[in-house]
Amino acid sequence: QVQLVESGGGLVQAGGSLRLSCAASGLTFSNYAMGWFRQAPGKEREFVAAIRWISANTYYTDSVKGRFTCSRNNAKNTVYLQMNSLKPEDTAVYYCAASVVGSVWQFSSYDYWGQGTQVTVSS
Repeated sequence: QVQLVESGGGLVQAGGSLRLSCAASGLTFSNYAMGWFRQAPGKEREFVAAIRWISANTYYTDSVKGRFTCSRNNAKNTVYLQMNSLKPEDTAVYYCAASVVGSVWQFSSYDYWGQGTQVTVSS
């Protein structure tokens, strides 16, 4: 049974930082890319970042480049999203997801999803 469990969300002031974690189980990690998406109220879920497990190649949407960093810990089967210089527009529920094939940028490429963690950035 595949499980993705996010943690690390919370309330932070603009300019602050948070680190999200996604602990994965039930996967053969080397076969997957791990992605982070977010969904703000009234908006569609959007791609934020992704990392390929084997190569550790990372991908970021333009609005978070230079502020967010995606990484993984093989020993802990965990992927992280370090978020710095947070802005109010980063407020959303953040989801991690696992993809076997397809573009890491596409929602439809992801097979498994976590339950989400709320990030709120106050101005």
